[in-house]
Amino acid sequence: MEKVATKTDARVPFPRVFLTMVVLWATYFIIITVRAYLGEFEFQQEMLARRGIVTVAGIGMTLVLWSLLRLFDNRPFWMRVAAALIIAMPAAGVIAQVNQWAFTDLQAKEEEAYGNDRGVNLRRDEAGNLLVDVPVEIKEELDGEFTYTTRSESIIIAPAPSRGDMWRALIDIALGRYFLLLAWSSLYFAMLAGAKARVAERRASEFREAAKASELRSLRYQVNPHFLFNTLNSLSSMVMTGKSQAAEQMIQTMSRFYRHSLADDPTGDVPLDDEFDLQQLYLEIEAVRFPERLKSVFDLPVDIADARVPGMILQPLIENSVKYAVSPVNRPVTITVEAREEFDRLVITVSDDGPGVPEDAKHGFGIGLANVRDRLEARFGSDIVLESGPVPGGYRTEMRIPLTRNGRH
Repeated sequence: MEKVATKTDARVPFPRVFLTMVVLWATYFIIITVRAYLGEFEFQQEMLARRGIVTVAGIGMTLVLWSLLRLFDNRPFWMRVAAALIIAMPAAGVIAQVNQWAFTDLQAKEEEAYGNDRGVNLRRDEAGNLLVDVPVEIKEELDGEFTYTTRSESIIIAPAPSRGDMWRALIDIALGRYFLLLAWSSLYFAMLAGAKARVAERRASEFREAAKASELRSLRYQVNPHFLFNTLNSLSSMVMTGKSQAAEQMIQTMSRFYRHSLADDPTGDVPLDDEFDLQQLYLEIEAVRFPERLKSVFDLPVDIADARVPGMILQPLIENSVKYAVSPVNRPVTITVEAREEFDRLVITVSDDGPGVPEDAKHGFGIGLANVRDRLEARFGSDIVLESGPVPGGYRTEMRIPLTRNGRH
């Protein structure tokens, strides 16, 4: 049994997935950097390095997100969305934590620089409170006299952040990264949908090709029984009338004919010169039945000998000529098979100078003609012309099909 299609899960190639991650986080890096420069923040170089660390962490966590999301590639869409919403939460939290770790010491430097710019001493105590040292004038009485001394005193200008404050800051950062991860997930789902559509299209194409091949095979196999019946009937008549030498010659020619015809793929095309050779063999077989009546002429230009046609496509047409032109008369009848090229089309004609097709035989004649038309349409679609009818001095069938060589137009 021929295997026509296999189920293949749709996958987005890893290089493409990784490229989208890099592009997303590189865009994030550029936007944040531009914003920092426009805001005239200090320590730009140090911020750049720390921002690079956060970007690398973002790419890493997006890889983790993808490795888990791909487990849901073949699940319903709502399940994939739910997985993205859930998995992106801890991934965003990790990125936010890396961001906090990367910029913690830079915050202390910024506070120190801020104080220096304004001539004050900013620092944090062990509890994490932000202090500023300010001069305080102290009035003291000594021996009835008042003296004034100045000393530095630390004042809390910002209390140490509570655990709740730290969590709120972390969540605020995480939310921004969460939506970035969800945006990437949406992009991944879009790419996955495209991959699934391509797989579905490929499967549909495979099934169409399989159906087409089945139709071609069926139509091709319809040709063989007609020929076999006719030749065996002729062979039986020869044996019964004692024409053993002619019968032996017919058997040998039949053997050559079937060895030639059965070697071809019934769904494939054959070179035009092979098809002409095969039909010459067939007419040699029929010439044993009609040695005085059957004449044949084959005209095939060398430059189109390699043109491709469905195998045995001429068989029904030549059979009709033998049956309706040679068999009913007692005079010589010539069957002519010609091929030519016209405007990138292959034109093949089968004609004879017999009496034509009797009215009472047109149904049988039309079966063979219909087989040829169906096979041509199955192979080339509607891009074919098949015309058949009487002409002065005989009957003629002409087919026009795309000129194809080695599978190429």
